[in-house]
Amino acid sequence: MGKHRVVTIIGTRPEAIKMAPVIKELQRNSGAFEHSLLTTAQHREMLDQVLDVFKLVPDLDLKLMEHNQDLAAFASRSLVSLSEKLAALRPDAVLVQGDTTTVMTSALAAFYQGIKVGHVEAGLRSFDRRNPFPEEINRRVAGCLSDFHFAPTDLARRNLLGEGVAPEQVFVTGNTIVDALQSIPLEGGFDDARIDAVDFQNRRVLLVTAHRRENHGEPLRAVCRALKRLVASFDDVEIVYPVHLNPNVSGPVRDELSTTRGVHLIDPVSYIDLLKMMSRCYLILTDSGGIQEEAPSFHKPVLVLREVTERPEVIEVGAGKIVGTDADRVFDEAAGLLSDSDSYRRMSSARNPFGDGQAAKRIVSVLAEML
Repeated sequence: MGKHRVVTIIGTRPEAIKMAPVIKELQRNSGAFEHSLLTTAQHREMLDQVLDVFKLVPDLDLKLMEHNQDLAAFASRSLVSLSEKLAALRPDAVLVQGDTTTVMTSALAAFYQGIKVGHVEAGLRSFDRRNPFPEEINRRVAGCLSDFHFAPTDLARRNLLGEGVAPEQVFVTGNTIVDALQSIPLEGGFDDARIDAVDFQNRRVLLVTAHRRENHGEPLRAVCRALKRLVASFDDVEIVYPVHLNPNVSGPVRDELSTTRGVHLIDPVSYIDLLKMMSRCYLILTDSGGIQEEAPSFHKPVLVLREVTERPEVIEVGAGKIVGTDADRVFDEAAGLLSDSDSYRRMSSARNPFGDGQAAKRIVSVLAEML
């Protein structure tokens, strides 16, 4: 019996982070698998940072990113290019992760070519088609096209079963983000010297990331007003905010906060520096899906700057709260954790709902058995 031919397709930083443990596990099992890594480069620079961290070198790079690209244009380029490559490669299976446009077009291209699809982090649902946008639809489309659904939690499994996916196609593995975090050393200083200006030892530092499309405009400005109130109300609090380069984010954030005492606005940082800040900060405010998953590994309370989350496990175990973008509510929830040590301790000691760091082994074991 020959080796199983598997192509992993990634396009963005989160995909690379969460697929790195699976790719490494496939490489360790080279006697059973012939593996290729293909990237669309949907987000070029941020993707390349993580590839360097995990020492991953793509076998094929489609280089599809264009400046100021829109979703439809990228999706069309991606679908055509991936269809051509998969027609030539003819693997036994394609692996995708998550909910990006790359994931959706990869699954569709594989389906068109009659190739089986394995979806890592399957079954996440917000049940709101436009929030997060376009991720909720991307992952639903990928789910419709997948043959193997690698669900990170029991709740994700139940979501899939509720949509009619056959039980024998769903495998609860844990979330590969836990595997990835366990593999990265976080000792030592920051790569970016700008972060050294932040006093993590003597100040309670709030790490803020907010960039999602649905928060552009007034919602983002409201969050900034809440941040101003927080540093004005607590003398020992500082804020570090890596600001996305998108003008819809950087414009209003810098307008609102560039002259505010105690607020450090910095350009986007490497993934290693982001993790180091997460490990050293006091509290996290974010609209990022990935950071909601990473925060429990560091036992940091996370306030979710969204109205819904496809990761309700974080809320259910008490590690996070959905606070939206209303300025008063964001301020009140953050101030409550800064003022009430018991509330902070309960959130920071919540169990990690995303598994034990063995997800990649479980995924590869399923592939070895099912292909």
